[in-house]
Amino acid sequence: MSAKTVRYSRQKGWYLMSNLKVNVAGVGFKNPVITASGCYGFGRDYEDMYPLSALGGVSLKGMTFKERLGNPPPRIAETPSGMLNSVGLQNPGVEHFLAQDLPYLEKQDTVLIANIAGSTIEDYCRIAERLSDSSVHMMELNISCPNVKEGGVAFGTSCAGAAGIVREVRKYCKKPLMVKLSPNVTDIISIAKAVEDEGADAVSLINTLLGMRIDINSRRPILKNNVGGLSGPAVFPVAVRMVWQVANNVKIPVVGMGGIEKWQDGIEMMMAGASAIQMGAALFYDPMAPIKVIEGMNKWLDENHIENVSDIVGTVRPW
Repeated sequence: MSAKTVRYSRQKGWYLMSNLKVNVAGVGFKNPVITASGCYGFGRDYEDMYPLSALGGVSLKGMTFKERLGNPPPRIAETPSGMLNSVGLQNPGVEHFLAQDLPYLEKQDTVLIANIAGSTIEDYCRIAERLSDSSVHMMELNISCPNVKEGGVAFGTSCAGAAGIVREVRKYCKKPLMVKLSPNVTDIISIAKAVEDEGADAVSLINTLLGMRIDINSRRPILKNNVGGLSGPAVFPVAVRMVWQVANNVKIPVVGMGGIEKWQDGIEMMMAGASAIQMGAALFYDPMAPIKVIEGMNKWLDENHIENVSDIVGTVRPW
């Protein structure tokens, strides 16, 4: 019999069920469900619906060293089975986070993952150094940002760019370092290997796919930035494929995301090789989605007599 762990249910409150604990890069999570960066803010807006401690973890709003206002509106567009966003990493900056948000989050009894971003390698290093002595449990390196010193090409779209930024940030980051990979590449396996070789403790994928919508009446793009990141159920099959590819080619843990909205999606993503999952776009139309996924996974594990959720990781059987 596996160790019983405490769960949170909308109907039951706190109760005991099968073991959903997972470990990613030495960090223990009470369950594998993490809210994705940019979709959950710093968690305050959800505390009236359920305790943040019901979650495995929270990947926090992407942070830059200084306050960032983001892109001009319109910066959200609906798409079939998803959404486009070009919010542009609007955030209050790392010092505001440390002074105003982290004291609240420290009391929530969940894993805190600081998502860090910047326009130069120096930006990333300064944030990593500043957060290394804080109470966040992990850092998630967003390498989909444009590198202003290299003409605006995203750090994560080449092996050299991805490896270079991880190599430098690793010097300053004292926490487990997870690298968030971009799907807008031709060979995600090589990039995953490159960041692993430079000291990444885990990888998370996928970030959003680049997309566009056009207003046929004005003949202008709907987004002021012209293009944006596509997320939601439409990207799920792409995410599953990439997670499966990466998980079979690196030795570090993989955290899977991209279009997960139901508990079945979570099971599927973990069978593809993800040690844990992140949920993002689903939160915008169903704030309770993470709790429903936790409950559904619990029930499925019990019905299938599987004692530990980690036992399903990477169990897909290719033809």
